[in-house]
Amino acid sequence: MTATIAESLSSARQRLSQALQDAGRNVDDALLLAVSKTKPADMLREAYEHGQRNFGENYVQEAIDKQHRLGDLDDIVWHFIGPLQSNKTREVASHFDWVHSVDREKIARRLSEQRPEEMGPLNICLQVNISSEASKSGVSLDKLDELARQVAALPHLRLRGLMAIPAPADNPRQQREPFAHLRQTFVHLRELLPDAPLDTLSMGMSADMEAAVFEGATMVRLGTAIFGARD
Repeated sequence: MTATIAESLSSARQRLSQALQDAGRNVDDALLLAVSKTKPADMLREAYEHGQRNFGENYVQEAIDKQHRLGDLDDIVWHFIGPLQSNKTREVASHFDWVHSVDREKIARRLSEQRPEEMGPLNICLQVNISSEASKSGVSLDKLDELARQVAALPHLRLRGLMAIPAPADNPRQQREPFAHLRQTFVHLRELLPDAPLDTLSMGMSADMEAAVFEGATMVRLGTAIFGARD
């Protein structure tokens, strides 16, 4: 029997709470971001009705269509978490509250220039290619400091932290290594930019959430665990 959205969401929350307790952290130290790409608006509405407010989307037009369908729910927080091309920055700048996948100064500059004044600053996480995978998006560690300084200086962006999608690993110890590296990088960045509101480590998904929580995740991105297998 397939679990309902309410049951899956409750299970995901319990799993996150248990991971935080096991890590010796407060139960409200990490936010659950429901990754809703490819899922219909009705499923997001059902999750909303059971208390979920933060939703992550990968595809711009699909997300905007859902936003129109859910326009009566004015306290949803929309996160763009997918690769971002230059020709999509205007739509993202005007339809989202967060972007987790900034890895180039050009993209950041366009988001700042195209952010509507009345919406306030756009929250930004820099995507780091923490496992140095050729096939993955993300800024390399040796270029991160420069990019962080550039983004922190842009007037309509608020640099909040880092995001990463490490290479898959088979056991919790291996899973924790790249997350620990990202956490150490985050600590360094806070020292480098003491005036930036750096408070977010967006890391951990359905398969490796516990490892991410042990290494300090403040936002975990769960899709399959809430909505089932991707369509």
